[in-house]
Amino acid sequence: MELVEYTVKGAVALITLTRPPVNAINSQLIADIDEAVGLAEDEAIRAVVITGAPHFAAGADIVGFQKTFDTGGSERQASGLGEAISRFANLEKPTIAAVHGFALGGGLELAMGADFRYLAQSAKVGQPEILLGIIPGAGGTQRLARLVGPQRCKELCLSGRHVEATEALSIGIADEVVPDDELLDVALEAAERFAAGPTQAYAAAKRAVSRGFDRPLEEGLSIEAEQFARVFASRDAQIGVAAFLAKEKPEFTGS
Repeated sequence: MELVEYTVKGAVALITLTRPPVNAINSQLIADIDEAVGLAEDEAIRAVVITGAPHFAAGADIVGFQKTFDTGGSERQASGLGEAISRFANLEKPTIAAVHGFALGGGLELAMGADFRYLAQSAKVGQPEILLGIIPGAGGTQRLARLVGPQRCKELCLSGRHVEATEALSIGIADEVVPDDELLDVALEAAERFAAGPTQAYAAAKRAVSRGFDRPLEEGLSIEAEQFARVFASRDAQIGVAAFLAKEKPEFTGS
């Protein structure tokens, strides 16, 4: 991978975007993100953190857009990024986006593919595509609406404005706001706690939420019951119940 570093500590994978100066998203970065996510699908990995510094990702490489106009081709970058983000979102383990600096456009779309977003105090997020005469194309209108509601999503997508970390927390884009110099440590510590937890139950909960969301209640309840039955048969369920009855701390295996 040319533009992404993939490192592993214990059962936690760290995916770091490394395209200076602002991690502008181009086709190579997309391919590298997708490759790193593929590596994180390994069952030995039980939690994932994705980050970039000094900026998480300040949006698409606009030079690439201009080249597309000049050649008369069609813009495929958004669909490729959307597929990589969906693969990331579908990882059956907890994921955290640790956001330094800007997460704009495709950068915010990538961060929204994570289960949780931890923002540095100085971070800014937004969907500014409208300022270029286009709209988000890698899930921004859909994932953002599910986080903040359709009305706030329209306001953010139609204004293209940058959102400070404190507002991002208040409206539901961010889950935590952390001092800049503590961000990555806090995210990795949280990932380590997840990695020591019941991985199969985490996966089942993610599936139940994503598959049941926006479906009629009865369908959602059926999906939840199916996932409950699936995880109830796991080794970790036996470990958790036995530890509770023995008044001990469970030592989950992830199986």
